[in-house]
Amino acid sequence: MKRKHKTYSRPKRPFDKIRIDEEAILKKEFGLKNKKEIWKAESQIKSIREKAKKLISASPSEQNTFLQRLKKIGLNVNSIADVLSLSKEDYLRRRLQTILVSKKLANTSKSARQFITHKKVLINEQVVDSPSYIVPLEFEEKISLRKNKKIPQVVMEKKQDE
Repeated sequence: MKRKHKTYSRPKRPFDKIRIDEEAILKKEFGLKNKKEIWKAESQIKSIREKAKKLISASPSEQNTFLQRLKKIGLNVNSIADVLSLSKEDYLRRRLQTILVSKKLANTSKSARQFITHKKVLINEQVVDSPSYIVPLEFEEKISLRKNKKIPQVVMEKKQDE
């Protein structure tokens, strides 16, 4: 079995007041569990930027396939320059937790996170239990909440007879 590596890196200066304040604002705005989720988003954006830098000198067809892949995710990019100007907020807005709040399926981001972890959220009729799931544009309209399962009347009548 291969060892799973970290998908993020910690900040070089752990007690940088400005960074700590910015992360606290982001954590509250997007309803994140901890700052590690911000660091993961930063590393994802960093890897996207690195791929874009390598594609600057590539052929236009390769660039277009890369841009189309990012558009499917829901990032609003039309050129390599747009990709290089992406921020972690852009990435965090594509999370399932944030989209539930923006679509008004949940009142707060904390309640959205609870719905997701309790397996109440369906995407394309399949349960998704990860708040950090990046929702593709094609499935954004197919997000729904699971209906409560009702106990059949026959079972209830038998219990009342006993």
